[in-house]
Amino acid sequence: MPFTTAEIAKLIGGQVVGDGNAALKSFAPAENARVGDLTFAENEDYFARAEQSAATAIIADKRFSSSKKILIQVPNARVAFAKALALFFPEQKFAAGIHPSAVIAKSAQVDPSAHIGPHCTVGERVKIGARSVLQAGNFIGDDSQLGEDVNLFPNVTIYPRTQIGARVRIHANSVIGSDGYGYVQDGGIHFKVQQIGNTIIGDDVEIGAGCAIDRGALGSTVIGKGTKIDNLVHIAHNVEIGEHCLICGQVGIAGSAKVGNYVVMAGQVGIAGHLKIGNQVTVASKSGVMHNIPDGEKWLGFPAQPDKQAKRIVIATMRLPELVKRVAELEKKLGVNPKQDAE
Repeated sequence: MPFTTAEIAKLIGGQVVGDGNAALKSFAPAENARVGDLTFAENEDYFARAEQSAATAIIADKRFSSSKKILIQVPNARVAFAKALALFFPEQKFAAGIHPSAVIAKSAQVDPSAHIGPHCTVGERVKIGARSVLQAGNFIGDDSQLGEDVNLFPNVTIYPRTQIGARVRIHANSVIGSDGYGYVQDGGIHFKVQQIGNTIIGDDVEIGAGCAIDRGALGSTVIGKGTKIDNLVHIAHNVEIGEHCLICGQVGIAGSAKVGNYVVMAGQVGIAGHLKIGNQVTVASKSGVMHNIPDGEKWLGFPAQPDKQAKRIVIATMRLPELVKRVAELEKKLGVNPKQDAE
């Protein structure tokens, strides 16, 4: 549905500079925008392109001004952008009710406002909160609990005794509460250690597609509230991840690691088992973490080290070809034959 610029400004906490009655039909990036579209700019380059586009209005920080376009000035353009997108492209709504093909245990408690889609299975003593959605093909194991406004995308599997908070989103084909990777060797074979713990997912967590979060061996694997996990992430048994962390694609966290609050792990980071990662830590892409990291530090490399130290090593490594050449020239001047010396 269309909005006026004044309506958008009110809904996203901005102020219109220009015509407040101009109609906005959709949202588009500057390069694809047409008349009637809203776009946004968070820096000078984006703003220049937005001004040259066909867009009717631009969301921008208060430092920007324009004689060509209507502006909706906001304190933070990226936050306002996210809010505006949700207005033009609202989430799919699911009607309350249970699909005839779903299998629901008699002892399960499903809130009347919840949506249980086709081919879902809900186990014994499961509790599903108000307005929660099982889209299709979901399995919820015995004694699990889902809070309010949970959204499980197709084919998500929830193992028994899992606890999921409110407003959690779990994308397709993720598995929550699977067996931890625990074995002991006995008589030359690997003997399985039963994994009898569970998994606890806090409020407002989002988990991407194809993730695996193992349950604890004895206690719980815990994902703190507000944490966002990208696609194809593996979190092993008894890991504890704090609040409001960002875990990017293909990260692997080994068993019993403890991760603080507001931690950022870039793509393909590996965390060894039983480590402690402090609050507000950033780990750069492809880093292999083998040691505890104190609060507030930035680490990178393999094995990962504090960023300044790791950067010095990278710079030194880049100079190796030059250093090898210089050493060879010095050896030649000195009449040194490395092959003969080695013999």
